Amino acid sequence: MTASSSSVQPGAARPKVPRRLLDGVLLLDKPIGLSSNDALIRAKRLYRAKKAGHTGTLDPLASGLLPLCFGEATKFSQDLLDADKTYEATMRLGIRTTTGDAEGEALDTREVTCDEASVREAMTKFVGDIVQIPPMYSALKRDGKPLYEYARAGQVVEREGRQVTILVLEIIACALPDVTFRVTCSKGTYVRTLAEDIGEALGCGAHLVMLRRTGVGALTLEHAVTLDALSDADDASRDAWLQPVDALLSTFPAVTLDAEASRRFTHGQRLPLAELAADRSQWGDAQRVRVYGDDGRLLGVAKPANGVLAPERLVVTPGVSAAA
Repeated sequence: MTASSSSVQPGAARPKVPRRLLDGVLLLDKPIGLSSNDALIRAKRLYRAKKAGHTGTLDPLASGLLPLCFGEATKFSQDLLDADKTYEATMRLGIRTTTGDAEGEALDTREVTCDEASVREAMTKFVGDIVQIPPMYSALKRDGKPLYEYARAGQVVEREGRQVTILVLEIIACALPDVTFRVTCSKGTYVRTLAEDIGEALGCGAHLVMLRRTGVGALTLEHAVTLDALSDADDASRDAWLQPVDALLSTFPAVTLDAEASRRFTHGQRLPLAELAADRSQWGDAQRVRVYGDDGRLLGVAKPANGVLAPERLVVTPGVSAAA
């Protein structure tokens, strides 16, 4: 083959794909079998984005909502890391596994003698503030090493219990020994551990066989897209799936500044609350507000305290506008 008939010479460096300055939030429906980081890498490559990050890990066994942040949206990803999460899950009673889910080996098998009413009663005891012992098969670190590395080496290390909050816990379907339920919980909750603990409360043990995240804060699967759909789409269609940066901030009260106040705010200056025309009665006890210029552009997030509006995180990309 001659040089003119080959697009790339053997050994020649492939041309670099130009990266795009992209700001927004992608609601991805992550498939089973793919890590959150691998899903992020694939989406980032499809968008040719310069900067991207995800907002909380989903195990490879789990599917569902994985919000991905591009560009300026990465500044606000911590807000989703701290947000409540909603899942639909199925636990199988009667079998405990090494990992607490279907990927592990069976540790013991016990007879399932409970009925649906007993399951419902047991689950009510796990609503509210509870203490969980983090599983050995987790990414939490001990002496700089993830717990799962100890677990794979056959070691069990002591873990301190952590308080989490279960806001909603309800049965969707019960076909014993399988129970499908919906849970809304605080950050740091292990649904695997919740299933195991419910199983122990019932005296038969349990493990998780399905986990799907359906909500992160105010974001839901309703507008999520799959990697397959992204792969088949052209650039314009992919960009249409991006949510604006302030989709991450929809629970924060909004304030709009005039031109002069906007200029001062974007320079990091604190603004006296008395000088703002905003109706602060709508803010309630909010710890933070989202701030817009009079042209509708998102300027950042601020803390109203001690008589001033103090900039916390600023958006620096021109044209990052408000959600529709």
